Amino acid sequence: MDSALTSVGLPVALAVVMFGLGLSLTVADFARIAREPRAVAVALATQLLVLPAVCFGLVVAFGLNPVLAVGMVLLAASPGGTTANLFSHLFRGDVALNITLTAVNSVLAVITLPLVVNLALDHFEPVADGAVGLEFGKVAQVFAIVLAPVVLGMLVRRWSAAFADRADKPVRIFSAVVLVAVIVGTIVAERENVGGYLADVGLVAVLFCACSLAAGYLLPRLAGVGERQAVASAFEVGVHNSTLAITVAVTVLGSEQLAVPAAVYGVVMFPLAAAAGFLLTRVRIGRDAVLD
Repeated sequence: MDSALTSVGLPVALAVVMFGLGLSLTVADFARIAREPRAVAVALATQLLVLPAVCFGLVVAFGLNPVLAVGMVLLAASPGGTTANLFSHLFRGDVALNITLTAVNSVLAVITLPLVVNLALDHFEPVADGAVGLEFGKVAQVFAIVLAPVVLGMLVRRWSAAFADRADKPVRIFSAVVLVAVIVGTIVAERENVGGYLADVGLVAVLFCACSLAAGYLLPRLAGVGERQAVASAFEVGVHNSTLAITVAVTVLGSEQLAVPAAVYGVVMFPLAAAAGFLLTRVRIGRDAVLD
């Protein structure tokens, strides 16, 4: 990628995205954990424990090269994206739960993302543009681009909820534009190899997305979580923050190759999430019809 985009554009763009997330959050969103502990705990366990294990199994089963394998694990370790809230709203999930999960996941990612990525780097030992791991200084970068803008956004909402509400729509539009831009930028940067990468990681990305959406819904339901909360969990677990994964890969780890799986996932997750939403809606309608 162009050096200006890599060193300045991506971190700034992600900061705006995370700031927009903060604009929608209040302290009460974190307090909801105490009111809905089962739904939150099951969704977080699925996100933080099940998904990395599923991802590891897929990349090993398909024999991905080490760089793409680590890139997939980086994606799996990234928190849910703010777009999950939109899907949850469209398909009658518990959007308030989505907001809580996104908030908690974004905070936890400061610790869990470097931990999972370092384990993947140690296991797969990729040679990717000098990527050597997430040492303390790089972990501090993850903190700066993930948590600091969220806290700032929350402070702005506390100062003026009306301003935060007005800024919400333009920031969401900007976030969508940013996601498209970073996906296109990543693919362009690796255009000479993109065909091979797509062939290697495309099927894995699709299967991982399908597994994420399914686990996000089924595990909460098996744990006795309500329908609307399970729908919210499905989208929270299945719709990852690809912008964060790409930014960490390119600006923190210094490798466009590591960003390719997140870019591919950013393309496939939207139609798959929409399909999952329609499927869940049909199942719910059919079940309601039987009960009536």
